[in-house]
Amino acid sequence: MPIMEPYRIKVVEPIPITTPEDRRRWLAATGYNQFSLRSEQVTIDLLTDSGTGALSAAQQAAAASADETYAGARSFYRFREVVSDLTGYRHILPVHQGRAAERILFSAVLRQGMISVSNTHFDTTRANVELLGCQALDLPCAEAADLDSAEPFKGNIDLARLHAVLSGPERSRVGQVLMTITNNGGGGQPVSMANIEAASRLCRQYGVPFFLDAARFAENAWWVTQREPGYAEMTPRQVAQRAFALADGCVASLKKDGIVHMGGLVAVNDPVLAEHCEMLCTATEGFRTYGGLAGRDLEMLAQGLIEVTDERYLRSRADATGYLGELAKSAGVSIVEPAGIHAIYLNAKRLLPHLTPGQFPGHALACELYLQGGIRCVELGSLYLGTLDDRGELLSGPPFELVRLAVPRRVYTQSHLEYVGEVLESIAKHPERVPGYRMTHVPKLLRHFNCRLEQMT
Repeated sequence: MPIMEPYRIKVVEPIPITTPEDRRRWLAATGYNQFSLRSEQVTIDLLTDSGTGALSAAQQAAAASADETYAGARSFYRFREVVSDLTGYRHILPVHQGRAAERILFSAVLRQGMISVSNTHFDTTRANVELLGCQALDLPCAEAADLDSAEPFKGNIDLARLHAVLSGPERSRVGQVLMTITNNGGGGQPVSMANIEAASRLCRQYGVPFFLDAARFAENAWWVTQREPGYAEMTPRQVAQRAFALADGCVASLKKDGIVHMGGLVAVNDPVLAEHCEMLCTATEGFRTYGGLAGRDLEMLAQGLIEVTDERYLRSRADATGYLGELAKSAGVSIVEPAGIHAIYLNAKRLLPHLTPGQFPGHALACELYLQGGIRCVELGSLYLGTLDDRGELLSGPPFELVRLAVPRRVYTQSHLEYVGEVLESIAKHPERVPGYRMTHVPKLLRHFNCRLEQMT
């Protein structure tokens, strides 16, 4: 049983209850791509935790008092004050979401042919690097390769490999090191403070800018207080502040740990870099005091960034996701251990051994969750990470076939999670019945958003 949620529900929204026949028809019409489903066709939506959380009463109240002035709105100054206290960075730019922050910062830092090094670049992060003609290089730690181990910080970067890159023949090509906390592409696993500190020292030694992808900074800080020696007496906010102090700046989608529906930021210390970022922001997002956001967004962000480091909230969230992980394992479905905080990751390869990587077992399991229970989620396997030819045939696949169940913040109750567990149990009773899939439309970039597939018979 998860710990009691530290809030009560004041507004409710009906969720769709659909039939198996409807779900089969709807999913086939999308080309078996859950990104193309309409929201009213989904019963439990675990596609993403980005922008899907529930607002608090305090956030709604803050929105009502927002200043919508174009330049110099007081809502911006409240936002800047909260972010400055949290991060310590001198130059802060609001933007409409994380991928805009990535585009702006990377455009200011990287030049064609450069390398961006990370523990793991996620999808839009990698796309923004590659659109600049640069290479995204992932250096996950060795512990991340063992999905079943209970290692506490499997989101870490491999420090030995990082040192080899920074000191090796490609040194001059390295434009930045980006530490993603928590490591979403690596199974939602946290990064230790020791790892952040060591990576920061290496970057300073070799004169390479070191940034955080801080979309889930508070959730990472929570695991540090729970798992890393020397941090048990610190609050999550204090841990987060220390992490930000180790970097030259950050990008963040605040649709995660800002607990809002829209918003992000670029924050740096270097005034020259800040001026370049501001120019790009003004040209493509909006003036520096609104960055493509309404005043009400800035007010809700400021309040959300205060609420997100509350220990009761973080404990409840970690407990609920851990409970979902236990339900999955009780149903006979392995997960990436230990369970994360924003999501659990199902081991589709182990559950569906009859499907080859070229039949996209992760996507097959994600489709089956929808077909059997109206549950929307996304795979992180051969469809997303594999190398495909122009016909959609798999040339080389990733080491794992995972399915991410991302839990929105303050949205679903214990009974909703138990329903997901029941659907998983139903699938696990007859996994051999789950069909494979083949590609029928293969986009050139970010294919998982727009591809089309068909079932294999």
